[in-house]
Amino acid sequence: MYYLKNEELTVEIASLGAEMKSLKDNRTGLEYLWEGDPAFWKRTSPVLFPLVGNYRDQESVYEGRTYTMSQHGFARDMDFKAVEESEEEIWFELHETPETKKKYPFDFCLSIGYRLEGRTVKIIWRVENTNKKTMYFSIGGHPAFVCPIRGLGKQTDYRIRFDTAGPIVSSLIGEGGLLTEEKVNYVLEHQELQIVEDLFAKDALVMEHDQAHEVSLIAPDGNPYVTVAFEAPLFGIWAPKGGKAPFVCIEPWYGRCDRTNFQKKLEEREWGNTLASGESFEASYTITLG
Repeated sequence: MYYLKNEELTVEIASLGAEMKSLKDNRTGLEYLWEGDPAFWKRTSPVLFPLVGNYRDQESVYEGRTYTMSQHGFARDMDFKAVEESEEEIWFELHETPETKKKYPFDFCLSIGYRLEGRTVKIIWRVENTNKKTMYFSIGGHPAFVCPIRGLGKQTDYRIRFDTAGPIVSSLIGEGGLLTEEKVNYVLEHQELQIVEDLFAKDALVMEHDQAHEVSLIAPDGNPYVTVAFEAPLFGIWAPKGGKAPFVCIEPWYGRCDRTNFQKKLEEREWGNTLASGESFEASYTITLG
């Protein structure tokens, strides 16, 4: 377990999955990140790589061969190596193994960085193609935030604020964790969407095409207590079905699950990312506490 600390925040990160496990306000001692109770969801802020969501039938086809990989890829369940560390910044690295090559036919170097900047945590992803051929991948974040917080009200007293007047158009996920053709238009009131009990009845909300780049959770007093900002072209918002889990995820994505009718060719996946041999990809997002 590794720790970052400045005057405002303390962050705890596990080498397993290079996953942030705790995000605390030093002034109040308040925890903002979900605790990972397996009764609801055992994770806290997994890195999704090299897959965001599901392949159709959990299969992809590349150069005539079929590869099987479970939801959100393998990086979240692998041990990363800490390669650079200071009081306010840390970097982890992960490389391919014989086991990953059975699921995903590429060599890679995945670097995950965390940097404290005042009341903000910056999460940085760097993917390097170490093959002699073109590489295809997706990557995303899945941080879960306590909601309700400070014991204030119930989850349905909270709202989600976007940096757009809206409406927000969400695609919906169906059977097998695949994207359906169904869409829902959410009309925003003062840029906000009320959390209701059935908001996640059909799994995550999936927003494509750069609809927003800043999403906040709003407490019953009307103030934002956590804001996620990103340049990613897609993002998801999710909590387990039933409205009982005390957290909400805000997820920046470079990629998503397959459509129900997708023909499985890895190089044809919608929103997939492509790297030529020797090239690298870098992206980031920030989490700011109110």
